[in-house]
Amino acid sequence: MDIRKALRPNSVILMGKNTMMRFCVEKYLEETGDHRWECLVKPGKKGLLEGNVGIVFTNGDLSQVKDEIAKYKVGAPARVGAMANEDVVVKAGTTGMDPSQTSFFQALGIATKINKGTIEIVSDVVVVKSGDRVGPSQATLLAKLGIKPFKYGLQILKVIESGAVYDPAVMDITDDDMMASVAMAIREVAALSLGAHYPTIAAVPHVVIDGYKNVLAICVETDYTFPLAQKVKDYLADPSKFAVAAAPAAGGAAPAAKKEEPKKEEPEEEEDMGFSLFD
Repeated sequence: MDIRKALRPNSVILMGKNTMMRFCVEKYLEETGDHRWECLVKPGKKGLLEGNVGIVFTNGDLSQVKDEIAKYKVGAPARVGAMANEDVVVKAGTTGMDPSQTSFFQALGIATKINKGTIEIVSDVVVVKSGDRVGPSQATLLAKLGIKPFKYGLQILKVIESGAVYDPAVMDITDDDMMASVAMAIREVAALSLGAHYPTIAAVPHVVIDGYKNVLAICVETDYTFPLAQKVKDYLADPSKFAVAAAPAAGGAAPAAKKEEPKKEEPEEEEDMGFSLFD
């Protein structure tokens, strides 16, 4: 009921007998011809309506609905025969039980000591391991200590959207994950295109840059030039410009250099060297 209240008004939870829900869905499909819900009741099969399940109808964001459902969990005591979905750990410390029950802890192999008239557990101990069933002794111990190790709530099994059924883990994918996948795919396409010498849009920037490098290399080795290539030639003709560009910005050498050498008035794009094409 807490989940129903939290999801209103954009979402509605339908819980009921599977047979009745299946009948209603089949009737809806027959009357409307809307086959987007056919995955719930596949012909000749039980479909997804099997076991203790319900349906959440929503017009809201699926990720927000999932997060809201996950907020509500109810603690439950360990019952004999129940399957542990995680390790059940009893923390070290006083139990509030009198020393007459020490033998109970000894039977379970739990190290204890008497402290101020009560039993104290010496160290943390795993009472039930994940995947194991709770035994009578473990259930009794946890009940005596007032520990409710298991939490129960609604668990999203499948997500249905426009007739497509997918795992709820898909809702954990973020926009950054999507962008990373797209970028990786583009790199793979570009690499395959360049390796196979087959032109694609993804490979165009790499082809243009490689072409520019080849033209620039020819210009450097010949007398032919163009404005961007001329900047590279000027730097190669005067290597001292490299030293000026690489001079340290910090320390005592920088102020001295300013006094000894007059300020050179050069356009800001002088340092571009024609590499602005790579942006």
